[in-house]
Amino acid sequence: MQALAWLQDWLATSALASALKASATLYLLVNAAHILSIGMLFGAILALDLRLLGLARQIPLAAVAPYLSKIAAIGLAAAVATGLCLFTVRPFEYAANPAFLAKLGLIALGLVNVAAVHVGHGWKAVLQGGAPDRALRLGATASILLWTAAVVAGRWIGFL
Repeated sequence: MQALAWLQDWLATSALASALKASATLYLLVNAAHILSIGMLFGAILALDLRLLGLARQIPLAAVAPYLSKIAAIGLAAAVATGLCLFTVRPFEYAANPAFLAKLGLIALGLVNVAAVHVGHGWKAVLQGGAPDRALRLGATASILLWTAAVVAGRWIGFL
């Protein structure tokens, strides 16, 4: 716990935190980038999951799945980077916020689901032109629920 408090203190007093606190414009831009990154992540995930569940069957999964996965990964990387920047402004408050902790837990579960989907036989079959199997459709359903819940938890942070 002492190491965590040290890390939070270091983040709160970092040059990045100072710059974000000193400049409303910089904070606004980082916050906007975070929201856009989440939109990129969630939009790509939702489009892929809905296609895996049978929507827009005329779009070949083998063509769209790798593309949407890469877009989601880029969105995730950008959301993590910008989220870490925003975290430095109030690390003690965020670390004690139940909605923030729920968001992190839901993101972790979402990433476990992504890993399970991508190592499964169903994903490999889809990339070779096959139809999604039951396990892949279940993973897509879990994905929609987990990432939607993570977004809701993220919005909830400001209300607690």
